[in-house]
This record gives sequence, C-alpha cells and structure tokens, in this order.
Amino acid sequence: MLAGGCTAGSPAPAAAAAPRRVPFEGVHQAGVTLHPVPARSLVAAFVVQDADRAGLAALLRELTEEIRGLMAGLPVQSRGPAYPPLDSGILGDAPPADDLAIVLSVGASLFDDRFGLADRRPAELVEMPFLANDRLDPARSHGDVLLAIEAGHPDTVLFALRQLMRSTRRHLVLRWMVEGYTRGSETASAEGTPRNLLGFKDGTANPDMTDTALMDELVWVQPGAPGEPAWTASGSYHVVRIIRMFVEFWDRTPLAEQEAIMGRYKGSGAPLGRTGERDEPVFANGADDPLTPIDAHIRLANPRTPQSERNRILRRGFSFSDGFDGSGQLDQGLAFVSFQRSLREGFLTVQERLAGEPLEEYILPVGGGFFFALPGVPSPDRYLGDTMVGG
Repeated sequence: MLAGGCTAGSPAPAAAAAPRRVPFEGVHQAGVTLHPVPARSLVAAFVVQDADRAGLAALLRELTEEIRGLMAGLPVQSRGPAYPPLDSGILGDAPPADDLAIVLSVGASLFDDRFGLADRRPAELVEMPFLANDRLDPARSHGDVLLAIEAGHPDTVLFALRQLMRSTRRHLVLRWMVEGYTRGSETASAEGTPRNLLGFKDGTANPDMTDTALMDELVWVQPGAPGEPAWTASGSYHVVRIIRMFVEFWDRTPLAEQEAIMGRYKGSGAPLGRTGERDEPVFANGADDPLTPIDAHIRLANPRTPQSERNRILRRGFSFSDGFDGSGQLDQGLAFVSFQRSLREGFLTVQERLAGEPLEEYILPVGGGFFFALPGVPSPDRYLGDTMVGG
C-alpha cells in the first residue's frame, strides 16, 4: 500500500510555511490530522514495566505533562552544575517553534491481565497478524505504547524522543523505532504530494485532513460506536507497517512496467491515460482495460466505487533509509502509517484487495503493529488515556 523533479508546466515549489506551535489540548490528538505534514517523522514502540493500573496511570500523566510542555515549547528548568541537566541541550535554552506534534497510542498487549483493562480494549484492536507477503521481525513489531513524533527538523524530533524517554525511564523500555522523512511543506510542490523511494507520488488520493466532517466519517471513532468502549470516542485506529523496498531491483525495471504496476505516470503522478495528478483514474470494466491494468496498485487500493468509499484511510507515512543489509543491499523503504475509524473497514479491507498485487515482488513488510491513538485532552486538568484507566 504505497502510491497514490517537477515536470514542465508543474507548479513552482511552495514557499516555506512559518513554523508552528501545534496546540496540545483538544478533542482529538492534533498530530493525527496536522497539515501541512512536517518533514521529519519517528515512531517508537515501548513495553510498559509497571505492574498495576496505578503505575500505568502515573505513566500516562507523566507522558501527558512532557508532551504538553514539548509541544508548547516550554523551557526546561535549570539546576546546579553538580547535577545532570534536565534536557540534552541540543535545541538550546529556548526550543524554537518547529511544527512539533506527538501522538500517543496503545497496543493490544496493554489490555492483557497486568492492568485489569481487558474489558476496555478497543473492539477491533488486535496484535497485527502476518498478512500477504509479510516477513515480520518480532524485534521490530508490536508494543504496549507507541509514540509518533513529527517536526520540521531531525534535531527537534530526537530532542522530543530523548525528553520523553528521560521522563518515563522507570516506566518504559524501548522495543523498536523507525525514523525518516517526507518532503513536507517546506520542500514539496504547491500540490504538496511527496514521493516515496520508488520515485512515485505517494498520497495523491489521501482524504482532506482539513475536512472535519470527512475526518469524523473516516478517521475518528464516534460516540456510541457499536461494540466500542465509551472511552474510545474521538480516538483512531493507528497502523504502522515498516515496508522494505528492494530499490536496486526496482531501478532495473522498465519504466512502462513500473507505471503499469502503480497505475500512474511516474513523472506527473497522473493516472494512466490522464494528464493531471488529481484527475480521476479511468477504470474500465474487465481485465482488458486499455488504460489501467486490473491489478494496478491504485485500482486495487481504491476502486473508486460507492462501496469502497467507506474503506478510505488517512495516510501519514514517511521514507526511511537504514544503511544496508548483510548482502550489501540498501535497507530503504516506507514506514506506512494510517489512521482509520475501523481497522476492519479501513486498512484490513484495503490490504485484502492488495493481496497478490504485482508490487509485492518489490516490497517486503518487516515490522510495525496495530495501535489505538488515544482521544485528545480537552482541558489542562486532564491527561491522555484518563478515561481508559479511570473508574
């Protein structure tokens, strides 16, 4: 699940937007739908070390306090030189505004017998199973808690990660992480669609993050949702998939074959047979479609039928490059990230349609997990996950 150099006639690069302080308080966690998307991203999964619900609640309070301060850019208090400093110092005395947004999510394993939360597990939250073409590494999969951090620059992201780990070191042990980038608002074209490491525009058909009604329909669990615990309202199912791309193999594939696999032109991003990136694809009936092959990625992922509208998901993926493997092949790919109101109707349905697609020859999912992004914090006296652990 991937794709959605300016060419002649393309819009000029957009001017850089002024860095923001992203508000923390709100019904939803702001980082889920923050737009424009910051250029740097990181997701890190942890195992909770606490033995009871009181310890878990303390962890959530401490995480909330730290996230609130980081997103607001509050200066870290100083203390005497006889003590270790309270921050790394990599952003100086006053961290600058840099679009920093942090999303806290929880995994299915948090609802085991440690904290007495089994009856409060989100209805569709399970450990991510092996899906088509998967080779999941247990060391890079699952987790009790997930922190997703976005900002304009890598030092801001790493500063936030270190502060969060520092403040919760008695509660959390890091399980896995992946960091990378997307061509965000400061470098993307005016259309704002970045490219993945296969060279194709990725996210063209993403739903409009600024459309509140559409986000309610596709992304946010609604109050009274059938089968869902009441506390899940205003949260969202959070999918992370670490997808290795065999880029050397892809680079030796003819352009016409690449475009047929994706269903789009590589240069413009337009659907096959069309001229503009935002043009609707032409999907004729039957396998003999002269424009878009029946098994093209965009056709399988989003058939553009009335029935498939409910399966649309919000993607916030980013590219990664982790050096090379033991055989000398580049370890590069996509950290696929999506949010959806329902795992079953969203990611899992789309993934079922993609099973067996030609793109599988060039990619390999190796890690990640299913999580649930907690509802937001609507007031200063609340903390993330309070309704989940309270009562």
